[in-house]
Amino acid sequence: MNERNVLLPVRMNAFNHCLSQAVEGGVAPGIVAMAATPKGVIYEGAAGLAGLESSAAMTPDTLFWILSMTKAVTAVACMQLVEQGRLHVDQPASDFIPELAAPQVLEGFSPAGVPLLRPAKRPITVRHLLTHTSGYTYSLWSKTLARYEEVTGTPIVFSGRKEALSVPLEFDPGDRWQYGMSIEWVGRLVEAISGQTLEDYFRDNIFTPLGMHDTGFIISDEQRARTATASQREADGSLTSAPYESPQQTDFALAGTGLFSTPRNYMAFLQMLLSEGSLNGVKILDPETVSVMMSNQIGEMNVAEMVSPHPARSKNFDLFPGMPHKWGFSFDINTQPGPYGRSAGSAAWAGAMNTHYWIDPVTKVTGALFTQIWPFYDDQVIALFNKFEQTLYQELHKN
Repeated sequence: MNERNVLLPVRMNAFNHCLSQAVEGGVAPGIVAMAATPKGVIYEGAAGLAGLESSAAMTPDTLFWILSMTKAVTAVACMQLVEQGRLHVDQPASDFIPELAAPQVLEGFSPAGVPLLRPAKRPITVRHLLTHTSGYTYSLWSKTLARYEEVTGTPIVFSGRKEALSVPLEFDPGDRWQYGMSIEWVGRLVEAISGQTLEDYFRDNIFTPLGMHDTGFIISDEQRARTATASQREADGSLTSAPYESPQQTDFALAGTGLFSTPRNYMAFLQMLLSEGSLNGVKILDPETVSVMMSNQIGEMNVAEMVSPHPARSKNFDLFPGMPHKWGFSFDINTQPGPYGRSAGSAAWAGAMNTHYWIDPVTKVTGALFTQIWPFYDDQVIALFNKFEQTLYQELHKN
């Protein structure tokens, strides 16, 4: 066990035991949990090993493929450009990315299985891309797109091949919310406006200022040696080794899924957002911008349950079943208090190998749990994450 209890001395010891028990019980080979307030890190705990076949201890400096936790970083980069007046969220994205000028909508398939396409009824705006209301989806959570990719031979977006970006929309921009590859286009937008690669832009404007030196798209040999190995949950509940590495040679920056990071690095990013855009005297965003990012940006629409046709990679999930929840730039927002302690209006999301976080702007606390387990929304990992949140709030309320 490796822990650093800064503001909650002694009281989180019970959760240290929970982490160790979780590893012993087969939840994951290794787990890291962290929490912070604007004053600093208040909890840091790690247990287990970096992989089923590893002898290295899991630590807060172990590297994880954080997959969709990349999206919040790309959204921050985009909002920096909005603050600079270099784009507006309600302007057509095709002003910067000509490939988006004439989007096509997939209406279905002919009896022979040929995709049926029509022009979209309206342009795709930057807002549509930031809020997953563009019509772009992911085949990991869309039977329709999975079928399209199969019949056309189109690679999945996670491959980083340029052909993956050629898929049609599933609905007209602005018609509804459905999670998808929109943020990949936001990454291309940042590159087009800034004139930098996304790797360079992130490093210069987010990672270096925040001291996030173990975060990026391209991993070094030294970093690879500190990277956790993924595991697959089998039907009988056991774990098997399932090594994963985000593609290192890609045709476009994987702005929605491609980053690796450490718990300590990503916690610095979350602390910045919790602290209204600044950390340790370094300003990344204006407070007003952070507030906008963590506010409802989809109006009367609601975030919907995500249904996966690939159960080995993701279970069906809804972060707040039975509760209307909204989407900001680029977070899921609970409209009512969460069942384990977080306030209404908190922001949250996750990565597909079960890295999870939330940011509570009311209680002023952020927490995250890191594993490398398929499928996403694994029951055992989620139960541990919920226990972590509940324990943390119970201790905060005692102070």
